[in-house]
Amino acid sequence: MAESLAGKLLVASLSLTDPNFFRTVVLVCMHDGEGALGLVLNRPLENEPVEDHMPGFAPLAAHPGVVFHGGPVQTGSALVLGRHHDWVITPPTNAVVRRTALLDLAQPFEEVGPTLAEVRVFAGYAGWTAGQLESEVEQEAWFVVDPLETDLFTSEPDELWRSVLRRQPGKLAMFAFAPADPSVN
Repeated sequence: MAESLAGKLLVASLSLTDPNFFRTVVLVCMHDGEGALGLVLNRPLENEPVEDHMPGFAPLAAHPGVVFHGGPVQTGSALVLGRHHDWVITPPTNAVVRRTALLDLAQPFEEVGPTLAEVRVFAGYAGWTAGQLESEVEQEAWFVVDPLETDLFTSEPDELWRSVLRRQPGKLAMFAFAPADPSVN
């Protein structure tokens, strides 16, 4: 394995037509020699309020306050991405990006809740076996870019794919303006 992609964003290229990942933005949370785990940041489940599934986290849920489809693997399981307050002196040891980490749901909410500024709840995740993600990146199915902290909890998830591409340098920014179906161009 080359360099770990943990903490990076995977932005689906136009060649990635799998409906699970079409025009998605995925935060890579873990990546090592055994594989990778990521969360799709731009697939809100409109009729699934966090309040209905994890009421303790509801007051902290970033707008739009719904559960997100994190990926096609184990969609019946919940993962929670949490951004810790700036006043938390020591960033979490399991940080993915700066003060944002995957929360350990076995830890009592009473302990972790007060340290959190906001959360996003995901149903399922995106997973890759050893070498699979590297191969997909090499085949240019994904653009690998650095995240802004605002990407992780955006209030406009439907615009995230275009927004991330638009701010990239060079030719990559042009992809943001491609039609969803290039045959109608």
